[in-house]
Amino acid sequence: MSQPFDLSQFPNLPPEVVQAFSAQQKALEHAKFEASVERAARQHEQAVVAEKEAFITELKELIEKLEGQVQDYRRTKFGPKSEKLDPAQLELALEDLETAIAETQAQIEAVEERLAASETDPEQKAPRKTRKARALPQSLPRVEHVIEPDSIICPCGCGDMIKIGEDRSERLDYIPASYQVIVSIRPKYACPKGRAGVVQAKAPAHLLEGSWPTEALLAQIAVSKHSEHMPLNRQAVVMARLGVPIDRSVLADWMGRTGALIAPVVDHMAKRLMTDSTRLYVDETT
Repeated sequence: MSQPFDLSQFPNLPPEVVQAFSAQQKALEHAKFEASVERAARQHEQAVVAEKEAFITELKELIEKLEGQVQDYRRTKFGPKSEKLDPAQLELALEDLETAIAETQAQIEAVEERLAASETDPEQKAPRKTRKARALPQSLPRVEHVIEPDSIICPCGCGDMIKIGEDRSERLDYIPASYQVIVSIRPKYACPKGRAGVVQAKAPAHLLEGSWPTEALLAQIAVSKHSEHMPLNRQAVVMARLGVPIDRSVLADWMGRTGALIAPVVDHMAKRLMTDSTRLYVDETT
Protein backbone atom coordinates (compact mmCIF):
# COMPACT_ATOMS: atom_id res chain seq x y z
CA MET A 1 0.00 0.00 0.00
CA SER A 2 1.41 3.41 -0.99
CA GLN A 3 2.36 5.84 1.74
CA PRO A 4 0.57 9.26 1.89
CA PHE A 5 2.50 12.07 0.24
CA ASP A 6 3.96 14.56 2.77
CA LEU A 7 4.00 18.18 1.55
CA SER A 8 6.08 19.31 4.52
CA GLN A 9 9.12 17.97 2.72
CA PHE A 10 8.62 20.66 0.06
CA PRO A 11 8.15 23.99 1.85
CA ASN A 12 8.79 26.08 -1.26
CA LEU A 13 5.84 24.87 -3.33
CA PRO A 14 3.44 27.53 -4.65
CA PRO A 15 0.13 27.94 -2.72
CA GLU A 16 -1.86 26.96 -5.82
CA VAL A 17 -0.14 23.58 -5.94
CA VAL A 18 -0.71 23.01 -2.22
CA GLN A 19 -4.43 23.86 -2.53
CA ALA A 20 -4.85 21.63 -5.58
CA PHE A 21 -3.09 18.77 -3.85
CA SER A 22 -5.23 19.17 -0.70
CA ALA A 23 -8.42 19.22 -2.78
CA GLN A 24 -7.27 16.10 -4.59
CA GLN A 25 -6.52 14.35 -1.29
CA LYS A 26 -9.97 15.25 0.09
CA ALA A 27 -11.65 13.98 -3.06
CA LEU A 28 -9.67 10.73 -2.82
CA GLU A 29 -10.62 10.24 0.87
CA HIS A 30 -14.28 10.96 0.03
CA ALA A 31 -14.19 8.42 -2.78
CA LYS A 32 -12.65 5.83 -0.44
CA PHE A 33 -15.35 6.53 2.16
CA GLU A 34 -18.13 6.16 -0.42
CA ALA A 35 -16.57 2.92 -1.65
CA SER A 36 -16.41 1.52 1.90
CA VAL A 37 -20.05 2.52 2.54
CA GLU A 38 -21.14 0.93 -0.72
CA ARG A 39 -19.18 -2.23 0.09
CA ALA A 40 -20.72 -2.43 3.59
CA ALA A 41 -24.22 -1.90 2.15
CA ARG A 42 -23.64 -4.60 -0.45
CA GLN A 43 -22.40 -7.05 2.21
CA HIS A 44 -25.41 -6.25 4.41
CA GLU A 45 -27.78 -6.80 1.49
CA GLN A 46 -26.12 -10.12 0.69
CA ALA A 47 -26.41 -11.18 4.35
CA VAL A 48 -30.12 -10.22 4.43
CA VAL A 49 -30.77 -12.13 1.20
CA ALA A 50 -28.94 -15.20 2.56
CA GLU A 51 -30.88 -15.03 5.82
CA LYS A 52 -34.21 -14.74 3.99
CA GLU A 53 -33.27 -17.67 1.76
CA ALA A 54 -32.48 -19.70 4.89
CA PHE A 55 -35.86 -18.70 6.33
CA ILE A 56 -37.62 -19.73 3.13
CA THR A 57 -35.83 -23.09 3.11
CA GLU A 58 -36.76 -23.68 6.75
CA LEU A 59 -40.39 -22.73 6.09
CA LYS A 60 -40.54 -25.11 3.12
CA GLU A 61 -39.26 -27.93 5.34
CA LEU A 62 -41.88 -27.11 7.96
CA ILE A 63 -44.62 -27.07 5.33
CA GLU A 64 -43.53 -30.48 4.06
CA LYS A 65 -43.48 -31.76 7.63
CA LEU A 66 -47.00 -30.44 8.29
CA GLU A 67 -48.30 -31.92 5.07
CA GLY A 68 -46.85 -35.29 6.05
CA GLN A 69 -48.50 -35.06 9.47
CA VAL A 70 -51.86 -34.23 7.88
CA GLN A 71 -51.55 -37.20 5.52
CA ASP A 72 -50.66 -39.51 8.41
CA TYR A 73 -53.65 -38.27 10.39
CA ARG A 74 -56.04 -38.72 7.45
CA ARG A 75 -54.71 -42.19 6.68
CA THR A 76 -54.97 -43.19 10.37
CA LYS A 77 -58.50 -41.87 10.84
CA PHE A 78 -60.15 -42.18 7.44
CA GLY A 79 -57.99 -44.71 5.58
CA PRO A 80 -59.11 -48.11 4.25
CA LYS A 81 -59.87 -50.90 6.68
CA SER A 82 -56.51 -52.52 6.06
CA GLU A 83 -54.76 -49.30 7.12
CA LYS A 84 -57.00 -48.43 10.06
CA LEU A 85 -55.83 -49.10 13.59
CA ASP A 86 -57.68 -50.47 16.57
CA PRO A 87 -58.69 -47.87 19.21
CA ALA A 88 -55.65 -48.50 21.44
CA GLN A 89 -53.17 -48.19 18.58
CA LEU A 90 -55.12 -45.19 17.25
CA GLU A 91 -54.59 -43.38 20.56
CA LEU A 92 -50.85 -44.03 20.34
CA ALA A 93 -50.73 -42.81 16.73
CA LEU A 94 -52.68 -39.67 17.55
CA GLU A 95 -50.42 -39.05 20.56
CA ASP A 96 -47.33 -39.14 18.34
CA LEU A 97 -49.01 -36.88 15.78
CA GLU A 98 -50.08 -34.35 18.41
CA THR A 99 -46.54 -34.30 19.82
CA ALA A 100 -45.09 -33.73 16.34
CA ILE A 101 -47.63 -30.98 15.62
CA ALA A 102 -46.73 -29.18 18.87
CA GLU A 103 -43.03 -29.41 17.99
CA THR A 104 -43.71 -28.01 14.51
CA GLN A 105 -45.78 -25.15 15.90
CA ALA A 106 -42.93 -24.22 18.25
CA GLN A 107 -40.52 -24.19 15.29
CA ILE A 108 -42.93 -21.99 13.29
CA GLU A 109 -43.21 -19.53 16.19
CA ALA A 110 -39.41 -19.38 16.43
CA VAL A 111 -39.14 -18.62 12.69
CA GLU A 112 -41.85 -15.95 12.96
CA GLU A 113 -40.01 -14.29 15.85
CA ARG A 114 -36.76 -14.28 13.88
CA LEU A 115 -38.49 -12.79 10.83
CA ALA A 116 -40.14 -10.08 12.93
CA ALA A 117 -36.83 -9.29 14.62
CA SER A 118 -35.03 -8.99 11.28
CA GLU A 119 -37.64 -6.66 9.79
CA THR A 120 -37.90 -4.38 12.85
CA ASP A 121 -35.58 -3.10 15.55
CA PRO A 122 -33.39 -6.05 16.67
CA GLU A 123 -33.63 -4.92 20.29
CA GLN A 124 -37.43 -4.91 20.17
CA LYS A 125 -38.76 -8.42 20.74
CA ALA A 126 -41.76 -9.65 18.83
CA PRO A 127 -44.91 -9.86 20.97
CA ARG A 128 -45.84 -13.35 22.06
CA LYS A 129 -49.18 -14.79 21.09
CA THR A 130 -51.73 -14.78 23.87
CA ARG A 131 -52.57 -18.23 25.14
CA LYS A 132 -55.86 -19.39 26.52
CA ALA A 133 -56.21 -18.90 30.24
CA ARG A 134 -55.86 -22.20 32.08
CA ALA A 135 -56.27 -22.94 35.76
CA LEU A 136 -54.57 -25.72 37.65
CA PRO A 137 -56.74 -27.79 40.03
CA GLN A 138 -57.26 -26.09 43.37
CA SER A 139 -56.88 -29.42 45.16
CA LEU A 140 -53.16 -29.51 44.42
CA PRO A 141 -50.85 -28.26 47.17
CA ARG A 142 -49.21 -24.89 46.53
CA VAL A 143 -45.58 -24.09 47.34
CA GLU A 144 -44.95 -20.35 47.13
CA HIS A 145 -41.51 -19.00 46.19
CA VAL A 146 -41.24 -15.26 46.77
CA ILE A 147 -38.59 -13.68 44.51
CA GLU A 148 -37.52 -10.38 46.01
CA PRO A 149 -35.52 -7.67 44.17
CA ASP A 150 -31.83 -7.35 44.94
CA SER A 151 -32.53 -4.08 46.75
CA ILE A 152 -35.68 -2.19 47.76
CA ILE A 153 -33.85 0.99 48.78
CA CYS A 154 -35.45 3.94 46.98
CA PRO A 155 -33.01 5.78 44.66
CA CYS A 156 -34.34 9.14 45.90
CA GLY A 157 -33.02 8.40 49.39
CA CYS A 158 -36.36 8.28 51.24
CA GLY A 159 -35.71 4.80 52.59
CA ASP A 160 -37.20 1.42 51.66
CA MET A 161 -39.86 1.15 48.97
CA ILE A 162 -43.34 -0.07 49.93
CA LYS A 163 -45.13 -3.03 48.37
CA ILE A 164 -47.96 -1.94 46.03
CA GLY A 165 -48.82 -5.27 44.45
CA GLU A 166 -47.46 -8.51 43.07
CA ASP A 167 -47.53 -10.76 40.02
CA ARG A 168 -48.39 -14.44 40.41
CA SER A 169 -47.73 -17.24 37.97
CA GLU A 170 -48.38 -20.94 38.47
CA ARG A 171 -46.42 -23.84 37.00
CA LEU A 172 -47.10 -27.55 37.37
CA ASP A 173 -44.26 -29.37 39.13
CA TYR A 174 -43.52 -33.05 39.72
CA ILE A 175 -41.90 -34.72 42.70
CA PRO A 176 -40.10 -37.85 41.45
CA ALA A 177 -41.03 -41.15 43.07
CA SER A 178 -38.66 -42.26 45.80
CA TYR A 179 -38.25 -45.35 47.92
CA GLN A 180 -37.73 -45.51 51.64
CA VAL A 181 -37.12 -48.23 54.19
CA ILE A 182 -39.55 -48.53 57.10
CA VAL A 183 -37.77 -49.90 60.17
CA SER A 184 -40.14 -51.40 62.72
CA ILE A 185 -38.64 -51.38 66.21
CA ARG A 186 -40.29 -53.34 69.04
CA PRO A 187 -38.57 -52.60 72.33
CA LYS A 188 -38.47 -55.30 75.00
CA TYR A 189 -39.21 -54.44 78.63
CA ALA A 190 -38.47 -56.57 81.69
CA CYS A 191 -38.72 -56.24 85.44
CA PRO A 192 -35.48 -54.77 86.84
CA LYS A 193 -35.64 -57.24 89.71
CA GLY A 194 -36.37 -60.23 87.53
CA ARG A 195 -39.76 -60.97 89.14
CA ALA A 196 -41.83 -60.89 85.89
CA GLY A 197 -41.43 -61.85 82.28
CA VAL A 198 -40.58 -59.76 79.24
CA VAL A 199 -43.12 -57.40 77.66
CA GLN A 200 -43.01 -56.63 73.96
CA ALA A 201 -45.59 -55.39 71.45
CA LYS A 202 -46.86 -57.88 68.91
CA ALA A 203 -45.44 -57.65 65.41
CA PRO A 204 -47.94 -55.98 63.04
CA ALA A 205 -49.55 -58.19 60.42
CA HIS A 206 -48.32 -57.85 56.84
CA LEU A 207 -49.77 -59.04 53.57
CA LEU A 208 -46.56 -60.86 52.66
CA GLU A 209 -45.02 -62.09 55.88
CA GLY A 210 -41.25 -62.25 55.90
CA SER A 211 -40.88 -60.16 52.73
CA TRP A 212 -39.60 -56.68 52.03
CA PRO A 213 -42.53 -54.93 50.32
CA THR A 214 -45.13 -52.94 52.20
CA GLU A 215 -48.77 -52.98 51.15
CA ALA A 216 -48.34 -49.57 49.50
CA LEU A 217 -45.47 -50.84 47.33
CA LEU A 218 -47.43 -53.94 46.32
CA ALA A 219 -50.40 -51.78 45.36
CA GLN A 220 -48.15 -49.52 43.28
CA ILE A 221 -46.63 -52.47 41.42
CA ALA A 222 -50.06 -53.98 40.75
CA VAL A 223 -51.59 -50.71 39.52
CA SER A 224 -48.59 -50.04 37.26
CA LYS A 225 -48.81 -53.54 35.77
CA HIS A 226 -52.56 -53.96 35.29
CA SER A 227 -53.85 -50.38 34.99
CA GLU A 228 -50.92 -48.55 33.38
CA HIS A 229 -49.79 -51.58 31.32
CA MET A 230 -46.21 -51.41 32.54
CA PRO A 231 -44.65 -54.91 32.55
CA LEU A 232 -42.64 -56.07 35.52
CA ASN A 233 -39.37 -56.08 33.58
CA ARG A 234 -39.77 -52.35 32.87
CA GLN A 235 -40.69 -51.69 36.48
CA ALA A 236 -37.53 -53.52 37.52
CA VAL A 237 -35.48 -51.23 35.25
CA VAL A 238 -37.13 -48.13 36.75
CA MET A 239 -36.58 -49.35 40.31
CA ALA A 240 -32.92 -50.11 39.59
CA ARG A 241 -32.49 -46.59 38.17
CA LEU A 242 -33.90 -45.20 41.42
CA GLY A 243 -31.44 -47.22 43.51
CA VAL A 244 -33.52 -50.32 44.29
CA PRO A 245 -32.18 -53.22 42.18
CA ILE A 246 -34.86 -55.93 42.42
CA ASP A 247 -35.06 -58.70 39.86
CA ARG A 248 -38.15 -59.18 37.72
CA SER A 249 -38.64 -62.71 39.04
CA VAL A 250 -38.88 -61.30 42.58
CA LEU A 251 -41.57 -58.84 41.48
CA ALA A 252 -43.43 -61.68 39.76
CA ASP A 253 -43.28 -63.71 42.98
CA TRP A 254 -44.70 -60.77 44.95
CA MET A 255 -47.54 -60.30 42.47
CA GLY A 256 -48.36 -64.02 42.43
CA ARG A 257 -48.56 -64.28 46.22
CA THR A 258 -50.52 -61.03 46.42
CA GLY A 259 -53.01 -62.29 43.84
CA ALA A 260 -53.55 -65.49 45.79
CA LEU A 261 -54.13 -63.57 49.03
CA ILE A 262 -56.62 -61.07 47.59
CA ALA A 263 -58.51 -63.70 45.55
CA PRO A 264 -61.33 -63.88 48.17
CA VAL A 265 -61.84 -60.13 47.86
CA VAL A 266 -62.01 -60.41 44.06
CA ASP A 267 -64.49 -63.29 44.29
CA HIS A 268 -66.68 -61.31 46.67
CA MET A 269 -66.64 -58.33 44.29
CA ALA A 270 -67.63 -60.59 41.40
CA LYS A 271 -70.57 -62.00 43.39
CA ARG A 272 -71.75 -58.50 44.26
CA LEU A 273 -71.57 -57.51 40.61
CA MET A 274 -73.52 -60.57 39.53
CA THR A 275 -76.27 -60.03 42.07
CA ASP A 276 -76.61 -56.24 42.10
CA SER A 277 -76.05 -55.39 38.41
CA THR A 278 -78.67 -55.82 35.70
CA ARG A 279 -76.23 -55.66 32.80
CA LEU A 280 -72.49 -56.25 32.53
CA TYR A 281 -70.09 -55.55 29.66
CA VAL A 282 -67.08 -57.86 29.48
CA ASP A 283 -64.00 -57.79 27.28
CA GLU A 284 -63.77 -61.35 25.95
CA THR A 285 -60.57 -60.86 23.98
CA THR A 286 -58.35 -63.94 24.33
